[in-house]
Amino acid sequence: MTMNHFDKIRLLEALLFASDNPVTTKDFSYHMPEGTDTEALLLELSDLYSNRGVNLLKIDKAWAFRTAADLAEELKIEKTVRRRLSRAALETLSIIAYHQPVTRPEIEEIRGVQISRGTIDTLLELGWIELKGRRQIPGRPSTWGTTVAFLDQFGLETTKDLPGIDELKASGLLDSRASLASEAMGASMEVDQQGPLDSEEGEAGVEVNTSIDHIEADDTVSAEDQDA
Repeated sequence: MTMNHFDKIRLLEALLFASDNPVTTKDFSYHMPEGTDTEALLLELSDLYSNRGVNLLKIDKAWAFRTAADLAEELKIEKTVRRRLSRAALETLSIIAYHQPVTRPEIEEIRGVQISRGTIDTLLELGWIELKGRRQIPGRPSTWGTTVAFLDQFGLETTKDLPGIDELKASGLLDSRASLASEAMGASMEVDQQGPLDSEEGEAGVEVNTSIDHIEADDTVSAEDQDA
């Protein structure tokens, strides 16, 4: 079937709506005619949706439709969700985000304590970290990095958008009492999980008012680690 320019854009639009997850340019290529400039078509489609109720956003190397930011308040469903994520898991996620690709021994050196396998397993189950390869040193330890799901959860296009030292200081998150997790991830946590952060016996409990475009099927995650 010969496809004109308009039909190609329609196909991209259909693929995006049919997918549960952000779609990479490589994934699009399996369905597009040979020689198609998919990236240019996606940018054109993004412009078409720029002033509509949903916007086409680029997330790392993938694309997805998301509710327009200015409509978020109108679509919000007030739903309180208790998520228990250990301080160790938050600190480990922070280190991985800012130092990736990073090995487990390097994470432990930065934290100053050993991490349990449960901490890594928790972050894997959430889909926020993944194996990035192996370090070419004796023992060839595995290296860890963040995922597209992590970027999507915290409203980032790339890890370069993580808050820097100046931003953390300006927001009041960087002081002598703040934990590593609060310093590194606090600003982003406030975006998607608007609720108080407290700690009890090494755990960080988050009360979440979740907007409709962030509700996931597994929206009652409960993870506890004892290595904080």
